[in-house]
Amino acid sequence: MAEKRYIVEVEKAEEATEGRPSRGPVYRSLFAKDGFPAPVEGLECCWDVFRMSVQKYPTSPMLGRREIVDGKAGKYKWLTYKEVYDLVIKVGNSIRFCGYGEGVKCGIYGSNSAEWIMSMEACNAHGLYCVPLYDTLGAGAIEFIICHAEVSIAFVEEKKIPELLKTFPNATKHLKTIVSFGKVTPEQKQEVEKFGLAIYSWDEFLQVGQNQNYDLPIKKRSDICTIMYTSGTTGDPKGVLISNESIITLLAGVKRLLESVNEQLSEKDVYISYLPLAHIFDRVIEETFIWHGASIGFWRGDVKLLIEDIGELKPTIFCAVPRVLDRVYSGLTQKISSGGFLKKTLFNCAYSYKLNNMKKGFTHGEASPICDKIVFEKVKQGLGGRVRLILSGAAPLSAHVEGYLRVVACCHVLQGYGLTETCAGTFVSLPNEMEMLGTVGPPVPNVDVCLESVPEMGYDALASTPRGEICVKGKTLFSGYYKREDLTKEVLIDEWFHTGDIGEWQPNGSMKIIDRKKNIFKLSQGEYVAVENLENIYGQVSSIESIWVYGNSFEAFLVAVINPRKEALEQWAQENGISMDFNSLCEDARAKSYILEELSKIGKAKKLKGFEFIKGVHLDPIPFDMERDLITPTYKKKRPQLLKFYQNVIDNMYKSGK
Repeated sequence: MAEKRYIVEVEKAEEATEGRPSRGPVYRSLFAKDGFPAPVEGLECCWDVFRMSVQKYPTSPMLGRREIVDGKAGKYKWLTYKEVYDLVIKVGNSIRFCGYGEGVKCGIYGSNSAEWIMSMEACNAHGLYCVPLYDTLGAGAIEFIICHAEVSIAFVEEKKIPELLKTFPNATKHLKTIVSFGKVTPEQKQEVEKFGLAIYSWDEFLQVGQNQNYDLPIKKRSDICTIMYTSGTTGDPKGVLISNESIITLLAGVKRLLESVNEQLSEKDVYISYLPLAHIFDRVIEETFIWHGASIGFWRGDVKLLIEDIGELKPTIFCAVPRVLDRVYSGLTQKISSGGFLKKTLFNCAYSYKLNNMKKGFTHGEASPICDKIVFEKVKQGLGGRVRLILSGAAPLSAHVEGYLRVVACCHVLQGYGLTETCAGTFVSLPNEMEMLGTVGPPVPNVDVCLESVPEMGYDALASTPRGEICVKGKTLFSGYYKREDLTKEVLIDEWFHTGDIGEWQPNGSMKIIDRKKNIFKLSQGEYVAVENLENIYGQVSSIESIWVYGNSFEAFLVAVINPRKEALEQWAQENGISMDFNSLCEDARAKSYILEELSKIGKAKKLKGFEFIKGVHLDPIPFDMERDLITPTYKKKRPQLLKFYQNVIDNMYKSGK
């Protein structure tokens, strides 16, 4: 039986021409073989998404948060679609009364909350550009965004007001009105008024336009609804212009995809909102939920309490970034290995049995109902007991974590891929397709995709295993970088957006991300090294949490800075009769040799070339973090910053390696 192929060819491949590399065939999703989903009647802009759901589901619960009673978090308390709508109209009237209308830039700054969504919907209603400000970029970035986007009015979470005030006086050139999601202290009022700005508490602001009634402007599909600043691994944040059309097209594609695999959303679905709304991934997911009249419950803003919030909310869909799922995975494996012999054996037998059946083609529900009931039910309850879909995005999820969760979580685990510039979802893997493990699946049914050869890295889009830079075309694409025509021209060529990611088509039509175009350097002997690819391979070593590989054209070999996995390193030390704390272990020469050995083992297994082996390592007990500016909010490595931070360490490794 030939393997099913989930893509169809819509254009032939093109050979290389002067100044342009060759390009593989253009494909789209099998679910769009007869054309992309037609636009929905009456759905012209993001405001319509919400407005139409209010008409359809006025009494359905829309936004919920946990009530805090005597310092303890209680049940979720809900606002219905109609109640949210009435508040949004009030917020909109107050915005207009303050003199802000179409095309004005409105900042939103804070962790996810009902007020965040209401402020966003008020922008959607009156044609303002919603500009999320997010602090994982640091105070400098907030000031940069306010000044670059020319933000006039900003909605801010109460505890973020001090951060916002740090952007004064520069930000006050543009910013004239501040609205708190909660209260405002007299000191803050005084400080803000000193600069001639107005500041309101949430309740005050709702009253500002209370006797007014403004007509809503007519909004076009091509109108910009949001400017999302992406962190980027180099340079200043870039403002990605996203139109109503991008989001509406994406929604139609996601709906078609979910229906095609029989997982359509309904008003009964419940979502836990904790990934930042300032990022496109969560924003489009929440728009999708609103469009289906479903419910969105907000977390309390503390990672340590997330599992407890999930237990109370009992969501049906759980979106995560790999870091969260890695935690879930380590927590589970830790629990099992510390359990008794009997428990461990039962779990492992059940795991192998169910995995085998899934590989034979059974769905996760049919593979072993009895194991699910007896063994895996506890895992399911850990996520509230109702999750039917876990979606991972923003960074690559390691295949062993994805595979493990597919078996034990009793739900579909899907990995997606997209960028802010492609309005998030561009590829997503499909339920019950074990073959798609470790890939991001086929394209979503609203874009065309092709690979473009990258000759200098040895990637050929016309080879029997096609590899090259992933290029995307379609209505979900962004409208350009705000005030940066130069950068837009670099990546948008003849309607094709060049993602900078290197992909490899799989026989079944799913895409595997294997490298990043820019992360390539030459060693002194003239050999090219594709560093991302090596990090993906070395990252599979179980005693490694994360790894940054470095080399340059003055040196002949590679070195790496590694965050070891604490439990694994401590276990190794115990087995080898070494007793010292984790920090000292990281400095111990024996631990370094052990890690180098492990790297070497996997290097040989994967048939790496001699110059691709790591010859020196530094173990850092502190994970790469945003506080030291070493990674972006989506956990991508900032290579120039890593080099600056670890320069001495690198120099020493090269000295001692010669």
